[in-house]
Amino acid sequence: MTELLSLPHTPEIWQQTLNWQPNEQQWQQFQHLYDCVLEGNKRFNLTRITDPLDFLEKHLWDSLAGLMLTDTLKRDEAYKVMDIGTGAGFPGLPTAIVCPEWTVTLLDSTRKKIDFLVTVLQALALRNGKTLLGRSEVMGRDRRNREKFDLALIRAVGEASVCAEYSLPLLKLGGLAILYRGHWTEEDTEKFLPSLAELGGTLEQIKTIETPWSQGIRNFIYLRKIQPTPSSYPRATGIPTQKPL
Repeated sequence: MTELLSLPHTPEIWQQTLNWQPNEQQWQQFQHLYDCVLEGNKRFNLTRITDPLDFLEKHLWDSLAGLMLTDTLKRDEAYKVMDIGTGAGFPGLPTAIVCPEWTVTLLDSTRKKIDFLVTVLQALALRNGKTLLGRSEVMGRDRRNREKFDLALIRAVGEASVCAEYSLPLLKLGGLAILYRGHWTEEDTEKFLPSLAELGGTLEQIKTIETPWSQGIRNFIYLRKIQPTPSSYPRATGIPTQKPL
């Protein structure tokens, strides 16, 4: 049986960096989520980030920083959210914990990960979370999902234009996509803007922050959908990554 590990409880750091901190119930759910991931890692290759402090920073704090650093999102509104390529459930599961009024769909193309996420949603009693098995290229063309979401979250490490092609077709007009990035430069922005415009989006803001424990650099790229995405996007499965815009 795996020895239970406790997450470092440092509310002052959350407050200093995000002007917010989890309440006691949210903190207990964070700990329960951590326990579930450690247990799930015995059966599935979910994440290499298992040290308590690393998990706290790279999965919990990081997931929520993207939401907390913009004043355009309201936690008490009934947003429909898509977490694209959620993997072990990040940033979607922490989002569902902290924003119970939001409906968070966890999208992944791997059946084992989706099965794991179903058990986590049940274990944490998260009634505002749901799972969806499939590829974002397919979901972006599906009438049940295309232009149905207010917010899209994507922590994929691929080209920014690929992330935009995955996320913008899913958004309603006026919807917001948040790209979670490490390294980002002005040259990256200039390269990205033409493809973003082609997909119906505009760059609303970039937030750069130092992570509180390891002092790494994190960039959050906020994209606003201002025009309908052409019906030719997203392209067929695999094409966006093979031939980025």
